[in-house]
Amino acid sequence: MSSATQSSASLRIASLLDENSFVEIGGLVTARATDFNMEPKETPSDGVITGYGVIDGNLVYIYSQDASVMNGSIGEMHAKKIIHLYDMAMKMGAPIIGLLDSAGLRLQEGTDAMNAFGQIYAKQVMASGVIPQITGIFGKCGGGLSLFSTLTDFTFMEEKEGKLYLNSPNALDGNYEGKCDTASAKFQSESSGIVDRMGTESSILEQIRELICMLPQNNEEDAKEDECTDQLNRTCPALEQYVGDPAIALSQISDNGVFFEIKENYAKDMVTGFLKLNGMTVGVVANRTEIIGEDEKVAKKYDAVLSCNGCYKAGDFIQFCDAFHIPLLSLTNVKGFEATIESEKGMATAVAKLTYAFANATVPKVNIIVGKAYGSAGIVMNSKAIGADLTFAWTDAKNGTMDPKLAAQIMYHGKGKDVVDKKAKEYEALQLNVTQAARRGYVDQIIEAKDTRKYVIGAFEMLYTKREERPGKKHGTV
Repeated sequence: MSSATQSSASLRIASLLDENSFVEIGGLVTARATDFNMEPKETPSDGVITGYGVIDGNLVYIYSQDASVMNGSIGEMHAKKIIHLYDMAMKMGAPIIGLLDSAGLRLQEGTDAMNAFGQIYAKQVMASGVIPQITGIFGKCGGGLSLFSTLTDFTFMEEKEGKLYLNSPNALDGNYEGKCDTASAKFQSESSGIVDRMGTESSILEQIRELICMLPQNNEEDAKEDECTDQLNRTCPALEQYVGDPAIALSQISDNGVFFEIKENYAKDMVTGFLKLNGMTVGVVANRTEIIGEDEKVAKKYDAVLSCNGCYKAGDFIQFCDAFHIPLLSLTNVKGFEATIESEKGMATAVAKLTYAFANATVPKVNIIVGKAYGSAGIVMNSKAIGADLTFAWTDAKNGTMDPKLAAQIMYHGKGKDVVDKKAKEYEALQLNVTQAARRGYVDQIIEAKDTRKYVIGAFEMLYTKREERPGKKHGTV
């Protein structure tokens, strides 16, 4: 080990990896710059500990910045160590984890440091979709360094000491840190959506371990599979009462109640995350209309509509799952789109992003209509029209063009309330009854909510060998 053995950087590595599994690479590397009195300064490992180890038996590559060495700043040799680690991770097909705590660019090394930043960006881009990339932020991560996290797949952040920013809060016109700390974990988790999970240092290290055990090692492996110790045909009698809060519903249908939510504090009207079904990792996208607290009471309600942030959140998650052969499950409960002047500025683009992600994905895709599936919003939520392999619906689900009362108001404008109400009921019975959709083949099977687990497991088992080609092209442009 390097002379930084007892630093926070090395302790984080030891806490994250299986005991005694870490092997350091490049422990004797130091800076070679001599400008601005750099020569007399020792830079053990040049401020970053790099190497490999295992998490629950899974090989991972890891680098951890050491803030005790020149504030963890990134210079030429510091970057070369990270670049070399990326090369090894891609050759071996294993995830890479970066634990960040750095003042950013090492000013004393000037253009060498700037070029080093760019080389790391390039490696992260090359690794995207090849190996999972995970970032943990424990101290400063500002300026150009912030791209290290946004170029990776998942970001975890320490809730008190972590600082993530491109421009510092005090550099924003009309703002200062005391007014709105835009660098805080809370802001980056709730407002920007960059941070997937936040917590104490020990809790986020444990969460990274949990996530690694959910993910395949690389893009050539199939979805992660473990032995299932749960009952495959287990029913979930209370599932229907959680139709509004899929985070709870998903934990009920998952093996042993495990659901790992992604971006849990951002765009809460859309739920994304991973669960296990018969030992296999499955990615989930679900509409949320309420948050149910631990006291089983509704803590917050949402309209059953797609929002811009929710669409972007889901679209990015779907693309990750497709890149790594992770099957997709969607729980649909949506009646339209958010309708405000602000949302209208980007709604069409955001919905297009979600539509593209679902339609472009070639992994097994299963959709369950658990509530409403109205109009275009219902179509883009993984309908059969855009490529779902199987669509199930709960017995009381609704599938059609729009809310029945609104439809009646349009068709019978000026006919009076009694006529509109009567025709609304007729429209609901004829056009929104999910049986009608099933008769036309848009829904494959109508199921009892309590039986969801066994139907979904069976569906993904059948779809396990799915292979689907797309037209030859370099890449899409949406």
